[in-house]
Amino acid sequence: MAVYNEKDSILKVLERINKVDTGLKKEIIIVDGCSTDGTREILKQLNSDNIKVVLEDKRNGKGFALRQGFAKAGGDIILIQDADLEIDPFDYPQLLKPILDGSHKVVFGSRFLKGRGSTNLINYLGNRFVTMVANILFNARLTDMETCYKVFRADLIRESEFRCNGFDFDAELACAFFKIKAPIKEVAISYSPRRRSQGKKLHWTVALPSLAAIFRCRFTKT
Repeated sequence: MAVYNEKDSILKVLERINKVDTGLKKEIIIVDGCSTDGTREILKQLNSDNIKVVLEDKRNGKGFALRQGFAKAGGDIILIQDADLEIDPFDYPQLLKPILDGSHKVVFGSRFLKGRGSTNLINYLGNRFVTMVANILFNARLTDMETCYKVFRADLIRESEFRCNGFDFDAELACAFFKIKAPIKEVAISYSPRRRSQGKKLHWTVALPSLAAIFRCRFTKT
């Protein structure tokens, strides 16, 4: 879980994660990107055997934080979780099911498998465009490439080298699965998008570096 300035939601997210019964042992790795709103102080006070907290010295970006988390993960399955309340940990069982039953090694939780919902139209169109470009270049059929909920067998990325440090890492990670020809199963998830007044950080312009990452992954070896 990459965290930046989420003091109002971080404990609620952790509470929801711990309430979900997946039948698996949970290892929660939180990487804080030098929060300035009090999140860091909350994380320092956490006292749980299944939670590891990494406090960065400077803000390096979501992708960099997730890569640190991957390196410290000791489990067989990795699940990426946002620190806000836009997506719900109660979706874990359906996200994990295709991996646990052996039918797939990669699962994406799609916000748009059943339509746009309450997502801002501009952000929705931007996401759909980025996903469409990736689908064309890699002959894929995703509906939500930029989703946070990416769940996968940890061994799939052990040989991968990632370069993206920001939100474009979502695109780079998806492309890594395309390149090794790991089929991606999409399942519908609940999604309650925040407004900017509520702390929403993403802007439609994040699509630009994501597109650059997709083209780099498709037409270069690195």
